[in-house]
Amino acid sequence: MAKRKDNTSPAITKRIKERDAKTLGKLVGLAQSVSKSALSGREPKVEIPTRTKSNTLWNKKRGILEMGDASSDRELFNLNQAKQFMQTMLHASTIKDLIEREKTSSLRGVFYKAKHTVAGTKENTFDRQEESDPILEDLEVTLGSLREELHVFAENRGSMVGNITVTDKGDDIDCRRMGSGGYAMPSIVEPDIIQFKKCEAKFVLHVEKGTVWNRFNEDRFWEEHNCILTHGAGQPPRGCRRLLQRLNQELKLPIICLLDCDPWGHYIYSVIKQGSISLAFESSRLAIPEARFLGIRAKDYDECDLGDSVKIDLTENDIKRANEIAAYPWFESNKQWQREIKGMLDNGFKMEVESLITKDISYVTEEYVPQRLKAKDWLE
Repeated sequence: MAKRKDNTSPAITKRIKERDAKTLGKLVGLAQSVSKSALSGREPKVEIPTRTKSNTLWNKKRGILEMGDASSDRELFNLNQAKQFMQTMLHASTIKDLIEREKTSSLRGVFYKAKHTVAGTKENTFDRQEESDPILEDLEVTLGSLREELHVFAENRGSMVGNITVTDKGDDIDCRRMGSGGYAMPSIVEPDIIQFKKCEAKFVLHVEKGTVWNRFNEDRFWEEHNCILTHGAGQPPRGCRRLLQRLNQELKLPIICLLDCDPWGHYIYSVIKQGSISLAFESSRLAIPEARFLGIRAKDYDECDLGDSVKIDLTENDIKRANEIAAYPWFESNKQWQREIKGMLDNGFKMEVESLITKDISYVTEEYVPQRLKAKDWLE
């Protein structure tokens, strides 16, 4: 079989090699620190920045969440920490191997690479991927390196279609000609991988789910309204959020969100706009403070003359979560959002974007969103 030609430009290749050399140096430095402690009779340990709510700061001026400077030691001879110490070193070794071999691996692949039974025991190094992924995030913040710089990627989730052409690892992708499935957004979308080329779009409409995205794509909303249409399959993964941020910052495209009227939809918007607690260390490259929330809104039940069939009763957990979101510092002082969350709670029910189909199968694409865009009726 003929080897696929690498279309990556020499300049990008040079930057990647320089980046890999820097990351490799950090990994070697971590290993040397641990071995130096052991050889000098001191307990081997790794200092891990704390990724918790208590160490997350709200930067009001920048409009994003940021990580504080608190950290904790992960010690080899601490019975409560020994396993995590071992897991951290195993993943560091895997990442070093990936960089040296110029290979990448999925999160799942890294988990299996490090998973084995410890010799002489019945104990596994990892039992579930849910143990593995947080260790990789710990390494990201410890090394001060992005996941992409560790040569690790997540499963692709989310699609894009619309008036833009991108270059993906040297291949030109015309997002106007991607059929019913659209362009599958990769998990690594840094400028070394994805470059923007021809773009006529005036804004990005980000919808919560693929089912809603399908309706907009089938109705060719992006063509009629000159935009880019994206979805993140619910809670958008890092690749989707990073691509949205790049479209906003580099191409100056407004990001407008169409999400469910429920605490989950409100939280997704919050994550897109301000960042998340668990990934506060990456907010500067993920958060979009200018993102707007178009709908669906608590007022829509009356304004759109919807029937009882759209109502989904709020659970006790929904009510608790809504009050927690209302207390977020970036929502707490926002009168529009306080009214929105109170309106949902006063209604006593939540609504999904799909419920607008009760008006007409294309009501959301032909009337609801166009009217809201024209009136600039959104929350910020």
